[in-house]
Amino acid sequence: MDSIPKKYIVRLTRKAEKQLKALGKTDYAKIRSAIEKLAENPRGHYSIKLTDSDNEYRMRVGDFRILYTIEDNILTVFVFDVLNRRDAYK
Repeated sequence: MDSIPKKYIVRLTRKAEKQLKALGKTDYAKIRSAIEKLAENPRGHYSIKLTDSDNEYRMRVGDFRILYTIEDNILTVFVFDVLNRRDAYK
Protein backbone atom coordinates (compact mmCIF):
# COMPACT_ATOMS: atom_id res chain seq x y z
CA MET A 1 0.00 0.00 0.00
CA ASP A 2 1.14 3.51 -0.76
CA SER A 3 1.56 5.88 2.09
CA ILE A 4 -0.76 8.87 1.79
CA PRO A 5 1.11 12.07 2.63
CA LYS A 6 -0.25 13.88 5.66
CA LYS A 7 -1.52 17.38 5.09
CA TYR A 8 -1.19 19.87 7.90
CA ILE A 9 -3.71 22.55 8.82
CA VAL A 10 -2.17 26.02 8.86
CA ARG A 11 -3.51 28.50 11.42
CA LEU A 12 -2.47 32.13 11.84
CA THR A 13 -2.56 34.03 15.11
CA ARG A 14 -4.43 37.35 15.12
CA LYS A 15 -1.10 39.11 15.27
CA ALA A 16 0.15 37.27 12.17
CA GLU A 17 -3.11 38.00 10.33
CA LYS A 18 -2.74 41.73 11.07
CA GLN A 19 0.88 41.69 9.94
CA LEU A 20 -0.09 39.92 6.73
CA LYS A 21 -2.96 42.33 5.97
CA ALA A 22 -0.64 45.31 6.44
CA LEU A 23 1.57 44.20 3.53
CA GLY A 24 1.38 45.44 -0.04
CA LYS A 25 -0.33 43.31 -2.69
CA THR A 26 2.87 41.81 -4.11
CA ASP A 27 4.35 40.87 -0.75
CA TYR A 28 0.99 39.60 0.46
CA ALA A 29 0.66 37.23 -2.52
CA LYS A 30 4.20 35.86 -2.11
CA ILE A 31 3.86 35.29 1.62
CA ARG A 32 0.36 33.81 1.36
CA SER A 33 1.65 31.32 -1.21
CA ALA A 34 4.58 30.39 1.04
CA ILE A 35 2.25 29.88 4.02
CA GLU A 36 0.09 27.54 1.93
CA LYS A 37 3.19 25.44 1.18
CA LEU A 38 3.54 24.77 4.90
CA ALA A 39 0.45 22.54 4.74
CA GLU A 40 2.27 20.15 2.42
CA ASN A 41 5.65 20.06 4.14
CA PRO A 42 6.32 22.34 7.12
CA ARG A 43 9.92 21.11 7.39
CA GLY A 44 10.89 21.63 3.76
CA HIS A 45 14.26 22.82 2.51
CA TYR A 46 13.07 26.40 2.94
CA SER A 47 12.50 26.12 6.71
CA ILE A 48 15.11 26.52 9.42
CA LYS A 49 14.68 25.44 13.02
CA LEU A 50 15.33 28.23 15.50
CA THR A 51 18.17 27.39 17.84
CA ASP A 52 16.59 28.89 20.97
CA SER A 53 13.48 26.75 20.75
CA ASP A 54 12.36 23.15 20.65
CA ASN A 55 9.51 23.68 18.22
CA GLU A 56 9.90 27.02 16.40
CA TYR A 57 10.88 27.44 12.76
CA ARG A 58 11.35 30.27 10.31
CA MET A 59 10.92 30.55 6.59
CA ARG A 60 12.43 33.25 4.41
CA VAL A 61 10.33 34.92 1.73
CA GLY A 62 12.33 37.75 0.19
CA ASP A 63 12.94 40.32 2.92
CA PHE A 64 10.29 38.76 5.16
CA ARG A 65 10.41 36.02 7.76
CA ILE A 66 7.52 33.74 8.65
CA LEU A 67 7.86 32.36 12.16
CA TYR A 68 5.85 29.27 13.10
CA THR A 69 5.53 26.19 15.27
CA ILE A 70 4.64 22.65 14.24
CA GLU A 71 2.32 20.42 16.25
CA ASP A 72 2.75 16.95 14.74
CA ASN A 73 0.31 15.23 17.08
CA ILE A 74 -2.60 17.33 15.72
CA LEU A 75 -1.11 17.98 12.24
CA THR A 76 -1.23 21.75 12.66
CA VAL A 77 1.18 24.56 11.85
CA PHE A 78 0.73 27.77 13.86
CA VAL A 79 2.10 30.91 12.17
CA PHE A 80 2.72 33.47 14.92
CA ASP A 81 4.73 36.20 13.15
CA VAL A 82 5.16 37.64 9.65
CA LEU A 83 7.92 40.21 9.90
CA ASN A 84 10.28 42.18 7.75
CA ARG A 85 13.82 40.89 8.19
CA ARG A 86 14.96 44.11 9.83
CA ASP A 87 12.32 43.66 12.56
CA ALA A 88 12.44 39.89 13.00
CA TYR A 89 15.58 39.60 15.07
CA LYS A 90 15.27 42.52 17.51
